[in-house]
Amino acid sequence: MTGSVREDGFASSDGTEMSPEQRVPEWSGDHLADLDGDAVGAELDGDAAGVDPTELTDDDLIREMHSLHRTRLDTLRHAADSALANHLRRTAELETEYLARHPGREVDPSRLRDA
Repeated sequence: MTGSVREDGFASSDGTEMSPEQRVPEWSGDHLADLDGDAVGAELDGDAAGVDPTELTDDDLIREMHSLHRTRLDTLRHAADSALANHLRRTAELETEYLARHPGREVDPSRLRDA
């Protein structure tokens, strides 16, 4: 065996830690584009992709983001790599939509660092 096995059971190569994306090599960041035509229909039938963020109301968008952030640590620590990849993809979709809707969002001055 060339790599070691970490305490969590995931192999590492040459002693370096692997990111979720490295452990899920079939995921390029564009989950739906990575699937063949039949698989896209099957995934959408299972509602794994979720509602298109552009179709959500502001309240629904916030609710979906709350749900993802509430389950983030549990998903990161205990979910299968495919579930984590789906969580990463969905989070990026929803947060990108939020930023598109609120480009001039209010930034709390206490959250800024001195330059």
